Formats: sequence, C-alpha cells, structure tokens
Amino acid sequence: MIQISEQRVDQLLTSMRNKRIAVVGDLMLDRYIWGSVNRISPEAPVPVIDMETEQARLGGAANVAKNIKSLGGDPLLVGVIGEDNSGKQLFEIIRDNGFGTEGVIIDSSRPTTVKTRVIAHSQHVVRIDRESKADISPPIQEKILDALRANINAIDGIIIEDYNKGVIVKDLIARLVNVATKENKVITVDPKFNNFFEYKNVTVFKPNRKEAEEVMGTRLRNEQDIQATGKALLERLHVGNVLLTLGEQGMSLFERDGSISHMPTKARNVADVSGAGDTVISTLTMSLVGGATVKEASTLANFAGGIVCGYVGIVPIDIEELKRSVADDNNHLPT
Repeated sequence: MIQISEQRVDQLLTSMRNKRIAVVGDLMLDRYIWGSVNRISPEAPVPVIDMETEQARLGGAANVAKNIKSLGGDPLLVGVIGEDNSGKQLFEIIRDNGFGTEGVIIDSSRPTTVKTRVIAHSQHVVRIDRESKADISPPIQEKILDALRANINAIDGIIIEDYNKGVIVKDLIARLVNVATKENKVITVDPKFNNFFEYKNVTVFKPNRKEAEEVMGTRLRNEQDIQATGKALLERLHVGNVLLTLGEQGMSLFERDGSISHMPTKARNVADVSGAGDTVISTLTMSLVGGATVKEASTLANFAGGIVCGYVGIVPIDIEELKRSVADDNNHLPT
C-alpha cells in the first residue's frame, strides 16, 4: 500500500497548473436522457421513460481533456469528428470549454461517435451508440500527426486514448510514440483490444482487467495471476511501467526496476464506473508531468478514479474533492 501526504498532494496539484497535455484518440459526444419510469409499455415488455432533462457532454478522449482541465491543465485535443450535426455540437462544446480546436479534424466520410445513455431513477436503462469503427484513412492519419508535430514543443505529455473506434490505428501508433520519445515527452496509454501489443516503449501502459484477460487469454483470479500478467506485459511491450486497473480490487503497478505495488480501491460508493478510466489516465499523466514519481501518480489516480465512481454519468474529477479524499483516508490510517 502506498501513502501520500496532503502536503505532497498540494505540491503536485500546484505543479500541474498550466501543464499542456495532448490527448490523441476517439472524440465522442455523450448524450444523457434523464427521466423516470412509472409504467410498462403496452406495445412490448419495456419501461416507458418520461423524459425530464437532456444533456450533451464531452465523451471519450474529450472527457479525458475535461479531466485535465479540472486538474488545472491545458488540454490539446487531437482527434476526428464527422461533418454532421453531432460533430457541430461536439465542436461547440469543445470550444465552450476553452479547449483549442486546432487538433480537431473533420472527416466527412464517417459519423461523429455518439453515445446516448438513458437513465431513470439513477439507473442506466439503455445505451445507444452511433459510430463507425472503420480505420481512418492515411490522409486523416497525416493530419493527426501534423497537429501533434506542430504543437510538440509546447506540450508536456501525451495521452493515447484508444476506444477501438478507428482513430488509433496500428501504423499511427508507432509514429505517435516515435514523435513523443524523440522529444522526450511523457506518453501514457489507455489501450483497447485491437492494438493492444502495438504500444511499445511508452511511459505507462494502463490496461484494465477485462482487456488484459481477453488479450492475454488468462483469468486474473488471484495475486499470482495478476503478477504474472503484469510482468509479462512489462517485458513484451518494453514499456517503462504497467498500471493494471482491477475494479473493486484496486490497481497494481509494475515498474521497470522490478518493483510491484498494489493499491486497494478508494471507491466508497460505486454508482457508475463509466469514465473512471478517463479520470485515472488524466490524473496519472498530469501527476507525472507535475513531477510525481510513478508510485505517487498511480496513488493519486487511484483516489481520483474512486471518487468519480460515486456519481451516475460521466463526470470529471474535482480538485477539492480529491484533496478531501486523500485527507480522509490519511486520517483513518492506523497509528
């Protein structure tokens, strides 16, 4: 178990201010329909939702940028939207949040990725996805690289945020990592299944349990399984660190020097895990560029992920709540 003091958290949060992080990945529009259920449809055995409110929010890589902003950073979004009404809406929300739009590329050949969640009485009823998972074209890949290269000297770190929606493709990954390593930038990765083993030589590789089990073809049933998988990923990918997130079991950190650290979950009330991974990778990366060790960064990310699990819907981390969570945890440590 790793501990971090309130004083150290304050230092790190101060050093994070105005750090610029490029978030490269799948931009999404998250739509929420909130309502209540009072009857079952006579047409089919399904609930009828009486809609009360409707919201549109930043989703996917755009939600990662939202978390970076909440932590005091300056995100640079690099990704693709469609030439459609949803793309226009997402573009406006990005701009309204004060994010630069120079890395937002419009691709008329594909729709903007939209996830619509219907929530009644604080419970998810259904999610509707509108998307294309086809690989982006080589010219669009070049535009992504151009946007990153044009800003590389002004950024402190890079997050590759892969949701298997076709933006992060195999050939692009190696070129993104090459740009980052050539300029000695922190680069962290939130992977998905399709390109899992393409992320070589990054600073931190952060898969979750489901991704690791499916790709490695094994079940993480106990500490022995977790350690074997973490070590195997560390060696196979030649990465600096592997942070394996394990849901209710917390996280396990595997470092290049052979150190292994386990962090129990800090979630006190799990209402919704949507977006928790976005918060973890954002907090991890911001902490690293702010001068944290990888153990400190992982610990702070663990607290942040635990907090957002307590909310229904995808919400960014709040700095004051993060500080309170660390302080409360330290106050309950055995003396």
